[in-house]
Amino acid sequence: MAIITELFYLPPIEYFAAIWDEDVIYLDLEENYQKQTYRNRTQVQLANKTETLSVPVIGGNKKIRTSQIKIDHDQKWLNVHLRGIQSAYGKAPYFEYYFPYFEKVYTKKFDLLADMNLDLLTVCLKMLQSKISVQKLDQCMPNGGNKDIRGLINAKKSYQERSIYKAIPYQQLFGLDFVPNLSIIDLLFCMGPESKSILTQSQKND
Repeated sequence: MAIITELFYLPPIEYFAAIWDEDVIYLDLEENYQKQTYRNRTQVQLANKTETLSVPVIGGNKKIRTSQIKIDHDQKWLNVHLRGIQSAYGKAPYFEYYFPYFEKVYTKKFDLLADMNLDLLTVCLKMLQSKISVQKLDQCMPNGGNKDIRGLINAKKSYQERSIYKAIPYQQLFGLDFVPNLSIIDLLFCMGPESKSILTQSQKND
């Protein structure tokens, strides 16, 4: 089974619930880039709030293909993201085990957002021990038989409006109330190998 999706930055848990049972992910990198989406932003949980980490891009307000969007390294975002992740999850049970893999991606300082996002997605799937194959969507390929969720996972709307993900609480570091659908790194750093089980339970089968 195969699914067609966009390429997101450290995607939310909902994204992984959507792709979890698939054999192949086809990533559409030739779509027109859209601002204020999961393509360049992710959410993590700090001590007092949920924080959105955004990767600054060049020319994101024009009709540019996702594959051509460049990261704006003139803005000092990289240290902000690394410090933010360390502040949020430095004391998480599996942080020391997983973080070096993510840090290695950041130190490459990619020119293109899609290249960095693809590397990070690959790391996430590896940490989840997933055998899903990741491929770039060929515009000539037939869509017959492939599930297409492009445009469905919208950062501006609640996951509750969609039939993809149901919140399965797990032990987070901060706060008394469980915060659902954060970046997949929240689940990985907090739950480690148990993340696979949480993802399976999080799938909404309406």
